[in-house]
Amino acid sequence: MSYVMGIDIGTYESKGVIADRDGRVLAQAATPHRLEIPRRGWAEHDAEATWWHDFKVLSRTLLAEAGDRHGIRPEEVKAVGTSAIAPALLPVDRQGRPLRKAILYGIDTRAEQEIAELNAMLGEQAVWQVAGQALTSQAAGPKIRWIRNREPEIYARTDKFLCGSGYLVYKLTGEYVIDRYTAVNYAPLFDIRSLDWHEGTVSRITDPDKLPRLAWSCDIVGTVSPEAAQETGLTPGTRVVAGTADAMAEAISVGAVRQGDLMLMYGSSTFFILTTDAILQTKQLWPNVHAVPGLHTLTGGTATAGSLTRWFVDQHPAPLPAHRIPGGPANFRTLDEAYTYWTDQAGRSPPGANGLLTLPFFSGERTPIHDASAKGTLFGLSLHHTAGDVYRSLLEGISFSIRHNLETMKDLGAPIERVMAVGGGVKNRLWLQSVSDICQLPQAIPKVTVGAAYGNAYICSLALGWHRSLQEVERWVAIDNILKPAADHSELYEKRYTLYRNLYEQTRNLMKEL
Repeated sequence: MSYVMGIDIGTYESKGVIADRDGRVLAQAATPHRLEIPRRGWAEHDAEATWWHDFKVLSRTLLAEAGDRHGIRPEEVKAVGTSAIAPALLPVDRQGRPLRKAILYGIDTRAEQEIAELNAMLGEQAVWQVAGQALTSQAAGPKIRWIRNREPEIYARTDKFLCGSGYLVYKLTGEYVIDRYTAVNYAPLFDIRSLDWHEGTVSRITDPDKLPRLAWSCDIVGTVSPEAAQETGLTPGTRVVAGTADAMAEAISVGAVRQGDLMLMYGSSTFFILTTDAILQTKQLWPNVHAVPGLHTLTGGTATAGSLTRWFVDQHPAPLPAHRIPGGPANFRTLDEAYTYWTDQAGRSPPGANGLLTLPFFSGERTPIHDASAKGTLFGLSLHHTAGDVYRSLLEGISFSIRHNLETMKDLGAPIERVMAVGGGVKNRLWLQSVSDICQLPQAIPKVTVGAAYGNAYICSLALGWHRSLQEVERWVAIDNILKPAADHSELYEKRYTLYRNLYEQTRNLMKEL
């Protein structure tokens, strides 16, 4: 028998699966970790203590579970695929050792000055022509320049700049690789037309040999080394694919791979991948390639989502006795218990949260406004409001930000035919219903919502030749139900959405000044 392993490193949690040729999940596991915010506007992970540590724990846990429950031996796992939050930036030395903590994706806004410098040096139009997108906090190129400017001793010792999945591939195989989907977000270093590093911009930002070689996500780029096998429990010689970003693996995991399919990922942030028939250049969103040659995507992402609900729960560890629901907990024993309580409280607040409106820009904002200075706002507070109103308003604010992105896609001539929901937030049906009501779109909920790790498993099966095309992933995916919008809330939310857009426009300058 033959099996595949997929592992994904997220912002707050890592997950893994072992699956067979038919997509049956035979083992799955998860392990939490922390997001480090050493300074305002910074977001980091320790690559060794978080990425590699989690991979090792998950690999051994999965192999043990698969062995105990199904008699699967490690040598029967024929390939392993990884994904990670992206684009992350990790400088490593000649021995592959991290020289600092990894700088994360668009929630890390430290390189605003470098963005301005690169736009002035290269020209905004030239950047757009090469990269297919404007420089924002999502781009890794300005963060390389940030290291070169602010940490020159680290830059001088850097042998390679790696992404998250690339670091795991290195630890497993000794190979320095980055997949093209992730590399597009190393703007302005990657040429969206030639699908290669752009010599002109690379030479003006960094040394070309500091960049890893490019591959497609389903390419087999090496095999598990004896040293890595000893640490992970995998068999030496197990094939390793190039991997990809977590969002792309999520899209594959739910079968959102045909033109007009939109993957809506409910995670620490929300992320969108719309499959298109061509590259759509825009400064509002991020055009990209796909996991395999010949397909294209239009992508976007908010800066907060699950991280915002987590912030709220962390600030409200337990309700005061007078505010507890009958039979509710005196103290929360688990995070799930806390989420369940506050979701119930939010459900007692009516649509519109009793007049409370949230701008969810608690870590700046990514698409489509690209404003690192944007601030979180609770507008309309009164002594009448409850914590449940606030929590509902947070969910609605995130939903409004999702609608803004989806409207931008439609305005660019990219129709959305089907929405596939995935990610940890799928468990929060109040949030999902809020999104459907505010966006007036149905959402398909797959039966298997393991997420990016499951997508990685399919990428492995494609690399091994078990399947002939990316679209055959539909054999693995079954839809559990379709969540439809509630028509009776449409008029209310139309007015609220207009207020949401106006509130940002009328306060954006004050936000920057603040």
